[in-house]
Amino acid sequence: VQLQASGGGLVQVGGSLRLSCAASERTFSSYVMGWFRQAPGKEREFVAAISWSGSITNYADSVKGRFTISRDNAKNTVYLQMNSLKPEDTAVYYCAARIATNRDYNYWGQGTQVTVSS
Repeated sequence: VQLQASGGGLVQVGGSLRLSCAASERTFSSYVMGWFRQAPGKEREFVAAISWSGSITNYADSVKGRFTISRDNAKNTVYLQMNSLKPEDTAVYYCAARIATNRDYNYWGQGTQVTVSS
């Protein structure tokens, strides 16, 4: 599976961005999709994930109530709507995919930079 993330950019505190991740695989709908981020000098951390059907989502505590993950299986795309952005949300954001029976993510996109200015 090849993943292409896009939608990052520079935004002010309190602003919004929507990230997209397009997958090349026709069987996209069978994968659990996730978003991760890595800030400078920090380890990569989990942000959000969504089940293959979209019926189950989970979020890191730091983004609950502000970020929403969704997917459109007809377009082979997963989204991350980010609202009320904070400076600490600044990071490179990566989308990832895994088979539902796997614990670890098998496929990773190239990352898109999100910068929140105060």
